[in-house]
Amino acid sequence: MKRYLLPLLVFVVMAGFLAIGLKLDPREVPSPLIGKPAPAFDLPQLATPDQRLAAKDLRGQVWLLNVWASWCVACRQEHPLLVELSKSGQVKLYGLNYKDKREDALRWLANFGDPYLKSISDTDGLVGIDYGVYGVPETFVIDKQGVIRHKQIGPVTAESLRDTLLPLVAKLEQTP
Repeated sequence: MKRYLLPLLVFVVMAGFLAIGLKLDPREVPSPLIGKPAPAFDLPQLATPDQRLAAKDLRGQVWLLNVWASWCVACRQEHPLLVELSKSGQVKLYGLNYKDKREDALRWLANFGDPYLKSISDTDGLVGIDYGVYGVPETFVIDKQGVIRHKQIGPVTAESLRDTLLPLVAKLEQTP
């Protein structure tokens, strides 16, 4: 009898871990970067590669960094919403074109609209790694001091924009 007790106990514990894991939402993976300074970058701009944009250039403003790619199907889902958001002027939106060919990215923006104040090119994905990007699209809310305050994994939806992103941006805009 004792011989079967240990395997049974191990099975029950493993089944418990499985049950807990199945209830988790993979889009709510906590980022260790929340509350920490956004990783520094200095990358060429997508439209004008002879000009660069650095994270330090964006200090003093609240902004969104949207990680996207022309090969990303989910990016196409969120893109019309981002175009509308940019027209509203509610927040400054910058793009990080991730592991993409410049020509493909420019063609994609020409076809679907360019919501970004500026888009930078992370061809080899190193800045994406620094930001802990799991896959595109991902969107970060960054405050005036350059600290990451929120990470949205997956496409931005009308609900996430209304319930999370824009209220957080409004709150951060009020802080000195």
